[in-house]
Amino acid sequence: MGEPQLLEMSERKAVLLQEIGGFVQTGRDVYRKVQGRDHPAPSAIISIADEGGEEVLTKKEKEERRIAEMGRPILGEHFKLEVVIEESYEFKSTVDKLLKKTNLALVIGTNSWREQFVEAMTVSSGGDDDECGEEKLPSCFDYIMHFLTVFWKLLFALVPPTDYFNGWACFVVSISVIGLLTAFIGDLASHFGCTVGLKDSVTAVVFVALGTSVPDTFASKVAAIQDQYADASIGNVTGSNAVNVFLGIGVAWSIAAIYHHSKGQQFKVDPGTLAFSVTLFTIFAFICIAVLLYRRRPEIGGELGGPRVPKILTTCLFFSLWLMYIVFSSLEAYCHVKGF
Repeated sequence: MGEPQLLEMSERKAVLLQEIGGFVQTGRDVYRKVQGRDHPAPSAIISIADEGGEEVLTKKEKEERRIAEMGRPILGEHFKLEVVIEESYEFKSTVDKLLKKTNLALVIGTNSWREQFVEAMTVSSGGDDDECGEEKLPSCFDYIMHFLTVFWKLLFALVPPTDYFNGWACFVVSISVIGLLTAFIGDLASHFGCTVGLKDSVTAVVFVALGTSVPDTFASKVAAIQDQYADASIGNVTGSNAVNVFLGIGVAWSIAAIYHHSKGQQFKVDPGTLAFSVTLFTIFAFICIAVLLYRRRPEIGGELGGPRVPKILTTCLFFSLWLMYIVFSSLEAYCHVKGF
């Protein structure tokens, strides 16, 4: 054990420490701190000076007391402190940039129509900020794209903000507007195909499908950039196709069947080139699934992105599959390829 350390304190504090535990009174004015046997440590002796009496200290004890008094907290000349908290605009801009690059930007939404119209009329830079953290100014291409899309920006600025009715108003109105625009694009593509002399099946495969899939394409792009995993990007495509097949076809055909049954008629639809195009699509879909499974190998690292060469090869393969699907479906529709 080490040498006892002499500490001084008031009698009231020493009695309180004795009641709490850990100190034992070994004399009239002396308290000793008891250490555990498993972890021995230098003992501490607490000496209590009598009030009004003078202590007789050795030279060494006087030096220790002088050093101890030098370390005491003393109230200085300035005993009041005023704290002023100011907003840091640099830190705020940094937080805003981080929010834009994370999934939080998807759920924050807007608070008022005024904010939505201001954002719709503002020309923003399409790229990320530079390395110094400063916001880039809009380029000439950004101004051109803004003036080409300002009508659609103002149109969707009419959608209720996300704060109204816990977001349900925004959800219902957005779905309705997207449905109306999809129907408009589909009719526009059908009229274009009729004008240029294309069959309805070719028009549906090329123009109608392309026009209605553009929103899904951009949504998948945003999800691929902002999400940590590829689930949201690929799941958006598969979920959209599931809605098109199960709801788009199922609900429409069910309503038509019920209507014809109420009129005492039978609802029949000629399949046409449906069997060939669906079979071709299924084959290409299995090829895509096999490619995605192969990309999970450690040398590539995931379904999306990865090294430059596999990324370019995957892009070219998927794009060529889409072109092959359009070409073969169009050839079968014009009887250049025998279908089934």
